[in-house]
Amino acid sequence: MADRGNLTAQLLIRAYCRGLFPMAEHRHGPIRWCCPQQRAAIPLDHFHVPRRLQRRVRQSPFALQMDTVFADVIRACAEPRRASRETWINDQIINAYTALHAAGLAHSVEAWSTDPSHCTAARRPLLVGGIYGVALGGAFYGESMFSRVTDASKLCLVHLVEHLRQRGFVLFDVQYISSHLVQFGAQTMPRETFLNALAAALRLKVTW
Repeated sequence: MADRGNLTAQLLIRAYCRGLFPMAEHRHGPIRWCCPQQRAAIPLDHFHVPRRLQRRVRQSPFALQMDTVFADVIRACAEPRRASRETWINDQIINAYTALHAAGLAHSVEAWSTDPSHCTAARRPLLVGGIYGVALGGAFYGESMFSRVTDASKLCLVHLVEHLRQRGFVLFDVQYISSHLVQFGAQTMPRETFLNALAAALRLKVTW
């Protein structure tokens, strides 16, 4: 169902608590609320890091930080992918999630490179990858990620999962299954199973 009203931080909170998340049909299209019949999640206790990526983690090629440039991360995620000229992240979504970040409920993980081949002329670290999502109770809703350098977003994901584990989160929602997420252990569950798991997660007092 399309929503023609304004997307706000308060509306996002209410929707997430019901298992809904917004997507735009295209950059200038209406918002649609989604709650898939089969919901994808990454089990935090069974997160899988492929062997090649384990080597990259040990090499520490990027500086990983959180919540330093949330607006830059979501705008980078909104850039069209190579396979499509469209994006589901429109200006309403960018503005609402940026407000949610200001309220302390939306967060980003960022990968920064100091490799001379990646840096700007001023030799400042360059943002090369990132993830953003929403944290409510013991649930984290992963929204989108981007990568400008090989493995940048994957290392952000590894860093994010470790952070979620340490803080006591129990549910990592990734919405739709994909081959990219399956390699990390993502699984699907029926909508009702997800909603029950979400209700239990939301009752937890977990802080970011």
